[in-house]
This record gives sequence, C-alpha cells and structure tokens, in this order.
Amino acid sequence: MIIKRDYYLNQLIASRHNGLIKIVTGLRRSGKSYLLFHLFGDYLKEQGIPEDHIIKVDLEDRRNAPLRYPDALLTHIDSKMADDNMYYILLDEVQHVPEFEDVLNSYLKIENADVYVTGSNSKFLSTDIITEFRGRGDQIHVYPLSFAEFMSVDNRHPIEAWSDYYTYGGLPHVLTLETPKKKIDYIKRLYSTVYINDIVERYKIKGESELKELIQIIASAIGSPTNPNKLANTFKSLKNVSLSNKTIDNYLTYLCESFLAERAIRYDIKGKKYINTLSKYYFTDVGVRNAILDFRQQEENHIMENVIYNELKIRGFQVDVGVVEHRTTDKNGKRVRKQYEVDFVANQGSQRYYIQSAFIMPTDAKERQESASLLNIDDSFKKIIIVKDYIKPKRNEEGIVTIGLIDFLLNVDSLTW
Repeated sequence: MIIKRDYYLNQLIASRHNGLIKIVTGLRRSGKSYLLFHLFGDYLKEQGIPEDHIIKVDLEDRRNAPLRYPDALLTHIDSKMADDNMYYILLDEVQHVPEFEDVLNSYLKIENADVYVTGSNSKFLSTDIITEFRGRGDQIHVYPLSFAEFMSVDNRHPIEAWSDYYTYGGLPHVLTLETPKKKIDYIKRLYSTVYINDIVERYKIKGESELKELIQIIASAIGSPTNPNKLANTFKSLKNVSLSNKTIDNYLTYLCESFLAERAIRYDIKGKKYINTLSKYYFTDVGVRNAILDFRQQEENHIMENVIYNELKIRGFQVDVGVVEHRTTDKNGKRVRKQYEVDFVANQGSQRYYIQSAFIMPTDAKERQESASLLNIDDSFKKIIIVKDYIKPKRNEEGIVTIGLIDFLLNVDSLTW
C-alpha cells in the first residue's frame, strides 16, 4: 500500500541543499521512515540521482549494528562518497548511534553532502532535539495520517470511512490491519509498550502509574480547559492520590515533548494577550487517545474537535483557544461581564480564522448558541463553524460561514471559501 504524503515530501524537496541537517520528527509509527526512505528516496531517483549517490542506512536493522558506532558510521559514509557530485545521506533511527550529533555535524561543512535523518526513541522524539544542532537543523514534523491521506487509500464514501478514522486514528500501519480487533490490539500495545516506555525512560519517572492515570484524565477530557491545580484536585477527589502541581505540570510537559499530545493556550481576542491560567490538550492521534481509554469513551463530538485541531496543525497553523469578553447591562442596570469561548484561533502569517466545532446545529437556537462567541469578535477576520453534517458551504447575514466536516478535511483550501 502506497500512501502519498505530499505535504511532507514537498518540505523535504524544498529543503534540498540548504546547508542544514534535515531532521524528521514526530510520533513513533507516524510514517517518518517511509517518508524518508521510500517517498523521498524514490523522488531522488526520479530526478536522475544515481542510486550509489543515495546513501541509506537503517540503523534499527540488526545487520547494521556495526554502524551504530560513530566512527564506524563516518567511515562507512565516507567510503561511499567517491566523487565530487552531490550525495544524499539518509539515516533512519539515528539515535542508535552514540554522539550522533557529532556525526551529523561532521557533514555540515562538506559541500557535496546533503543529510536527512529520522529518529524515534525517547530522546529523538523530544521537541528539543533541534537545539542539539544549535540552529544548524531544519525540522520537518510528521503527523499521523490526515483524513485526506487516509481517504487516498480508502474507496469507501467519506462518511462511512470517518467512523473508522475517528475510532482507530491515522497511524499508517493500522490501515493494513483487517479486523477491528487487530487494529485495537496494535494501538493498545503501541501505547503501553512504546509510548509510555519512551516517556518513562527519558525522564526517569518513578510514578509510572500516576503518569498513566494523568494521561487517562487528559484523554477523557479533550477539549476541556484545565491546569495543574484542577488536575491535582481531580486526583485527590477521584483517585485519592496526592500529586503536586509541579509534578503534574512536568508530566504534561513530557506528554507534549514526546508528541503524544499538544497544548492549546487560551488567547484573549479583544485584549490580544495569552491567558495561561487554563489550557486545552489534544492528542496527536485520536486512535491512541481512544486506546488510552480502552475504546470505552468515544464521544464523537469531542473527537471531532480533536481532529479539527490536528488538521489545522498539519496545515501549518498556530492554533490557540480563543476567549472573547462581552460586557452588557442586566435588567437591573447592573454591568455584567460574560466570557465566550472560541474553539480555535488559527494563525498563519497574516491569515487568521476563528473556528467553532459544532457537532450538529439542528435548530436556529443551537445555531445562535454556536455563533454567539463569533458575533462578539469585532475584527474582520473570517469566522467559521464546522459541523458534522454533510452540507454545502453557506454564509449567513452576519458573514459567518458554515462548512461540513468532510469538506473541511478533504479540501486543503476549505477555509478560504
């Protein structure tokens, strides 16, 4: 099965010969190795690059174990570079090499070496890997399959395929598994034996059970504002466990640094400032989120919100949670302050979109409720409501655009309609 990942492939192509180390990061099993070795490798050959000028080393392969020593790897690569023409060095799972930073930096000053690497253990998964190269690295961050990528190899109607996507997520290997049981077993095993172990190993966590409990709480409350203090109270009331705010804050940081989840900060739209008191957490893959909860808590409306967040991030947007304040006077003449929440404030350069995720809007009253926060924003940026319904885009008298979820996910230009 060939799954095209053109968004990431084009980033690799655009980064050729830029004098930096191209570092492909992302959640384990999200398709980084396939992107580099197969999709990018095939592209290079299509461009006429001879195979002997594409140096591939899979460092996870036991047969390449002798190359896991830095000097041995350097010697191997050097032996392949027989002339002054450009060589493309593709290293998979480079974290298996001690002092791999020195190995990679050794090729920065070699004009005919273009270096690309992936890695997916607890160290390389961390978002701070770029700092190892002190500005000499170019990161390409890979997410699990978007719904459009998912549909590129699924012949069913999108509405029918959506149920599988929001249940099992977008890890590429899941698409090759034939039965629901195999899909569920794979994702649960991956979470328990790989993702958790990566975090515990890297950060030397002793309270693994508390970490798992915290992740379950976050998974069960996607789209709900929270903070370490609220979570500490939850632990105390539900689990009868005392966990300090500092420890919870650290665990949440580890969760995000390992690309298992992302944090969306609240943003005061009128005040034009960030509010750090509460944040929302969304999982990089909704299938993993469901596995954390043993596939027992699958509220489609909340999962839909998570999927919309991921899609915006995949498209390169900086995504915040919006808060807009409205002041009015009650019937007694008393000044009343009310806060409305905007699900997403999506920014990219000079572009900004205010987006509400509304599972269904069966009545005019429900539509007014979903529109209330958007109508209280007094700037001219586009305001959008995304609904689960399979509908054609429409714009109301207030200028708010309503589009269907499937159209939003399958059309990269859907926000510009």
